Amino acid sequence: MLTTLQTAYSDTRAADLAWALGREPLPALAVLDLELAGARMQMRLLGASHQVLLEEKSGTCSETVACIPGSRTPLPLGVSKRLGEWEYEFAARVETLSEGSFAGRAQELLALVADHPHGLAGTFPGSPHAFTAMLAQRTEGQVRWRTWHAYPQEGQLVVTRTRMGARKPAEAL
Repeated sequence: MLTTLQTAYSDTRAADLAWALGREPLPALAVLDLELAGARMQMRLLGASHQVLLEEKSGTCSETVACIPGSRTPLPLGVSKRLGEWEYEFAARVETLSEGSFAGRAQELLALVADHPHGLAGTFPGSPHAFTAMLAQRTEGQVRWRTWHAYPQEGQLVVTRTRMGARKPAEAL
C-alpha cells in the first residue's frame, strides 16, 4: 500500500533516529494490519519513522525506530535479544548515495513495496523521494520485516531488517 503522508518531516536527519523495544503504540500517520500464519502484525508509519507491533501466542513485541525525545539509545548496527520464547534480531545500516542513485533507488523501493500485500509505504508532500517504507513476511516459523527511511536532502537511506522467531532448544551434548 502506498500513501501520501499528510505531514512535514518530523525526523530531519538519519542521525536523529533511535531504536527502542517495548514502547506503547505511538500516533501513526498510516497503518497496515496483517495476519501472518498465526501472528498478528501492525505496521505503523510515524512520519519518517516506523513502529511494528507483533502479537503471537507466545508473546508480544513492539519495535520503534524514530526520533524519540530523551532517548539515549541511538540506532544500533545490530541487536540480538531473547524476548520470552522468541529470539529477536535487528540490524541497521545507512547508505549514502549520489543524487541520481538516490532517485533510482527510491523509485525501485517504492515500486517493490507499493503493490505488495504485506507492504506499506508513505511519501511526503513536496519530495517524491522522501519516504518511509516497510515490508513483512513469514517464513519457516519466523516473522521478518525490512524498513527504509529516506532522507533525500542528505542522500541517505536508513535500511533496517528484523527477525523474530521461536527460540531454538539447546542441543543435548
